[in-house]
Amino acid sequence: MVSAGELHVPGLDYEHLTAELVTSLAVVTRATTGRVRWSGVKVHAGTVLLIPGMKETHFDRLAAAGTILAKFLFFPLSTHKEEALQYTAWCRARGIRTKVHTGGVSRSGLSHICGYEILAWLQPDIAAHVSGGPIPMSDADLDRVIDETSFALEICSSGNYGSTQRAVRRMKERGQLHRLVMGTDTPGGTGVIPRGMLRQLCFLCSVCGLSPGEAIAVAAGNTARAHGLDVGVLAPGRVADLVICGPVQGSAGTGAADAIAHGDLPGIAYVLVEGKPVVSGRSRQTPPPHRKYFFSCCEAHSGRFEVT
Repeated sequence: MVSAGELHVPGLDYEHLTAELVTSLAVVTRATTGRVRWSGVKVHAGTVLLIPGMKETHFDRLAAAGTILAKFLFFPLSTHKEEALQYTAWCRARGIRTKVHTGGVSRSGLSHICGYEILAWLQPDIAAHVSGGPIPMSDADLDRVIDETSFALEICSSGNYGSTQRAVRRMKERGQLHRLVMGTDTPGGTGVIPRGMLRQLCFLCSVCGLSPGEAIAVAAGNTARAHGLDVGVLAPGRVADLVICGPVQGSAGTGAADAIAHGDLPGIAYVLVEGKPVVSGRSRQTPPPHRKYFFSCCEAHSGRFEVT
């Protein structure tokens, strides 16, 4: 899980944020929430909400704390272009990725509208929820962002379904799926969407025309790479974060891919984080798979692990 910005602190006054406050909030959250494993889940907390008036020393503090992401949300991009570009340079010099709210105003009413004209000069690492979070940019702007830029484009389960279909199909037609990443953008004004990533995965396959393999690559490898994380890819030497799943009883097809292609949630049997089971036998967050799966892991002579 990657924070999209530390917004939900009780009493946080969005209209009176200061550079010291947003920096300290990110540092504290990184050192608290970011240290906790919630049922085994890795939480990358400490995303800073960028505002005018920040100095380079603020970015030094963020880098020292291990912040991986900075978000343009309440920042007035249309009137503070040079300052925004300076922030981007300071972030990149410290290995911090930049992300920007796109589309219409968010639930707070204080975010700024962002479409192609701003994205073209800002050039963030990730454009957040380009198909809505919850309100998307115009269709014309969405098409231009896909056709005329090269940074990562995020789609979220809290967005506009029509715009999501438009974006995904256009990116596939133009060979741009390597840029597509997935999120939920929750909790937020939409609330919390249970199994949001799985539902988005099924939507990409059953409605937007992606194969199960393409959709899983978007959700896992593409999303991890865009955020600078060494997860989401199955390969020797990579982190053993794995989900073992299959179709639930009554679902279409005989395997997990068939179910996802049909738009059915898979039944999760095992979840491993860094090679250690955190879910065994079945998850209570999905219906059980149609048959029991058995998992065993043994250390081979080479020092690697074999899974059967």
